[in-house]
Amino acid sequence: MNKYDLEERLIDFSVLIIDIVNEIPNSKAGNHLSGQLVSFGTSVSLNYGEA
Repeated sequence: MNKYDLEERLIDFSVLIIDIVNEIPNSKAGNHLSGQLVSFGTSVSLNYGEA
């Protein structure tokens, strides 16, 4: 992977966010934060891909 390959790096970032979210405890606050993290953490790569 080329260090300038931004799309691949953003996809890796999204996968990392999903891995982190899977470790958050299953509570009311944890569920809310998990949803926010997945939404915002994965949207970057999708928006970049569309542009």
